[in-house]
Amino acid sequence: MNISLERRYQDRFEDFSARHTFVVDLAMVLALMGCTALGATLTMPGAEPPDHDETTAAVMGVACLVLLKHRTHPRTALAVAGTCTVAAVGLGYLVTPLLLAPVMAALYWLAALTDRRSTRLHSLPVLLAVTLAAVFSASMNHVPLLLRTIGPIFWLMLPLAAGKMTQLRRAYLRSVQARAEHAERTREEEARLRVTEERVRIARELHDVVAHHMALANAQAGTAAHLALTSPEQSRKILTDLTGTTSSALRELKATLGLLRDNDDTPGSQGLEPSPGLSRLPELVSACESAGLEVTVTTEGEPQPLSPGVDLTAYRIVQEALTNVSKHATAEAAHVLLAYTGSRLLITVTNDGPSEPAVVRGRGFGVMGMRERALSIGGELCAGPRPQGGFEVTTALPLQPSLHLAEGPTA
Repeated sequence: MNISLERRYQDRFEDFSARHTFVVDLAMVLALMGCTALGATLTMPGAEPPDHDETTAAVMGVACLVLLKHRTHPRTALAVAGTCTVAAVGLGYLVTPLLLAPVMAALYWLAALTDRRSTRLHSLPVLLAVTLAAVFSASMNHVPLLLRTIGPIFWLMLPLAAGKMTQLRRAYLRSVQARAEHAERTREEEARLRVTEERVRIARELHDVVAHHMALANAQAGTAAHLALTSPEQSRKILTDLTGTTSSALRELKATLGLLRDNDDTPGSQGLEPSPGLSRLPELVSACESAGLEVTVTTEGEPQPLSPGVDLTAYRIVQEALTNVSKHATAEAAHVLLAYTGSRLLITVTNDGPSEPAVVRGRGFGVMGMRERALSIGGELCAGPRPQGGFEVTTALPLQPSLHLAEGPTA
């Protein structure tokens, strides 16, 4: 909890410092002037302080005031502060952390604001000059040579290390913020992509349901009207089938739209009708035959169990292919071939009648929707006119969709 509180106050101070830079810098300069004024009064026991008060005050004042430009000119600030500090030590003042405060602050900002090479290049001359001034200063005669050397180096290395730590912390915070922004941006893009995919999926389902059943209903109604006078019994049977076609369309449409508002957590919510699959192929064939299209289904190989997504995709492709035959071709018969070969299901839907130009060119949403369905589960689809006449739709679907692909569509 203490660490959290400390970080909170640190963040507040950094925020205040970013918004009021001059006020913070001025407060720092005044504090440094106080430190140097106090440091100029310190001497070794029994030694007299140097009689250069006005000169020292002016020199150290310049060393402090130049730090007002440390944000834009850290190298110049260090050079001026280092020169003034060396001059003060040369005047005979005792080398203490208080006297070194301006150059220590300049070293900190240099390390925090510049790269490693620039820090080394500009800090080493200052470090060497201050150390030599301390070694040859008359005020340090009573201090062992080792301490006169190590002392200034130690005090001047501390701000360099602190500055680099600050620089690393800021770089880490920037990287964390960049990763967070990237994650947020990626999450939003993924959400938009999922929404787009869901819209396409729902639009494809609605197209399959509406186009197929409405095409069959139209064909059944036209056939019934044509046979109303010449064959009333057959017309009555077709009208009965028409009722079944529209009822099936309403059920599938309700199931598809129900996905948009279904909530399993809602008490009393009813389960939706299972997604259609190849098991409902006889119903589809019967509906097509009532519309005047004779459909034969042939199965080759041993039927294999299909995943729900592949089963739905196979059914929808056959449904859409037969719908296109009813809408765009003058053929009276179509053939559906289901071939189970290894780990794939090959589906071929053919007819012998001429096709409309729109179907030959593959325009519209029918062929495009079939191809998207096949690709969504790792399959492939080809559609086009046959050399001997008619139209053919061929698709190869895996019995189980690939793991890296999205889950298969649901009705």
